[in-house]
Amino acid sequence: MKQLLRALKRCAAAGAVILAAVSLQPSSAFAGESAAPPVVGGTRAAQGEFPFMVRLSMGCGGSLYSPTVVLTAAHCVSGSGNNTSITATAGVVDLQSSSAVKVRSTKVLQAPGYNGTGKDWALIKLAAPINLPTLKIADTKAYDSGTFTVAGWGSAREGGAQQRYLLKATVPFISDTTCRGYGGYYSSLVASEEICAGFAQGGVDTCQGDSGGPMFRRDSANAWIQVGIVSWGDGCARANAPGVYTEVSTFASAIKSAAATL
Repeated sequence: MKQLLRALKRCAAAGAVILAAVSLQPSSAFAGESAAPPVVGGTRAAQGEFPFMVRLSMGCGGSLYSPTVVLTAAHCVSGSGNNTSITATAGVVDLQSSSAVKVRSTKVLQAPGYNGTGKDWALIKLAAPINLPTLKIADTKAYDSGTFTVAGWGSAREGGAQQRYLLKATVPFISDTTCRGYGGYYSSLVASEEICAGFAQGGVDTCQGDSGGPMFRRDSANAWIQVGIVSWGDGCARANAPGVYTEVSTFASAIKSAAATL
């Protein structure tokens, strides 16, 4: 069952994330069963607000680590090696905009040792540079708390359709102890590799299709810095079921080394 929930990673094929506020009602304990109420929140991002956001053709999100490398989730890709099947779309909040920049992949590097639990990061090498601002990653735990921003083109409600427009939301940090205390799938949280964020009452969360996208906040210089990667959760926006994100600071050195090899 643990592996089943981890398969409820938030990519479009298995369930992607979108920052949605919902009117809470009781729901099934099984992540695959959708009894989600209507979306009543989630706001549209402004054009250019998050220029580092990337939409990937397999139904995941990502961020521009460099002009030629996208950082995403390991569960969004099938392994490492040459890969020309992925298209990265960037530069727009409206995926149907004629101004969208679209670039094919050339290689994929999935986190070494990834087996479905923890280590949920991957890099995608692009065939040509995307000349937009990149998103730096946290290499210290100094920013692994506070209030975070999440964004994506995923579902605006559990089990819902993917979105045309980029949505955004803010979610607060949840301690490892509190997150594990929610029980169920959360009791297996890999505390050294994952961060939880959300509201105890639910209502705001990422969802299917947001997997691989960044969770970020302002650093001491007021610049955006990535602290998490959308990974998994029990449903979307449920009470006592926050989003779980790869802790970027834990893997910063490995990510930098891997990017240098692409």
